[in-house]
Amino acid sequence: MIVVTIRNYSVDKQASGQFDEGKIKEQKPIGFPGEGSAVDRVGTLFYWAWFRTNEEANLPMHPHRGFEILSYLLAGTVHHRDTLGNERSIQVGGLQLMQTGTGVQHAEKYGKETSGFQIWFEPFMGEANYAMPTYTDYEDRDFPVQIRNKARIKTILGTGSPVRMVADAQMWDLILPAGQSFEHVIPEGYSIAGLAVEGESTWKFGIDAHQVSANEFTVCEAEKTQTLHIQSSKQADSRIILIQVPSILSYPSYKEVKIRLESKRK
Repeated sequence: MIVVTIRNYSVDKQASGQFDEGKIKEQKPIGFPGEGSAVDRVGTLFYWAWFRTNEEANLPMHPHRGFEILSYLLAGTVHHRDTLGNERSIQVGGLQLMQTGTGVQHAEKYGKETSGFQIWFEPFMGEANYAMPTYTDYEDRDFPVQIRNKARIKTILGTGSPVRMVADAQMWDLILPAGQSFEHVIPEGYSIAGLAVEGESTWKFGIDAHQVSANEFTVCEAEKTQTLHIQSSKQADSRIILIQVPSILSYPSYKEVKIRLESKRK
């Protein structure tokens, strides 16, 4: 028997956070360990935060190592600077990627009414921790867009995207007009994690179905290849961020590697 699961998480089951005395507020579909989110990871997808500002805000220099960290903007601007010598800004629809490798520090300045995502993907840390750190950014126009059955699909990671990562992941920004539908075949061994940005939709996966509202987080997983069907409500357009990743890591996780390193130091 094919096992199909679809799980939906309201905002109260997600973690939250804030920075710069509350000027930056975060909703976290996947928080850091101990932050209280119902989902602690999905395959290579380690962390997902939706940040928002009502006024200008700053995040001071802080370090990262190993992870591939992506920032994608829905509104406003973010100005980035780091210890690699980069100082750049990204605008609406743009993306920046840090492959943090052996380690890098960075700081961010957020414009007024800025909204977007910071997403961490986990490559194999046994290799990533020894790689040269890099920074790249992209404009909205750099990403391919296709219209399929009236759905607007912008490929952030995957076929046609200029972004190259080590971790296995694909990502789309989906805008679904009111009353329209979208289908995506999830390959065997993979999961879809989706965050509803705007509107309401019905998700059907196997024999299961869920109503999904704005700000809710949904994870779909099947043992065999399965089609996900999303239908926007008739009242308004929907916007959904979808990320496809392996359901299970094919290498030791960050947590496992960390435990091994700590045991060696003792």
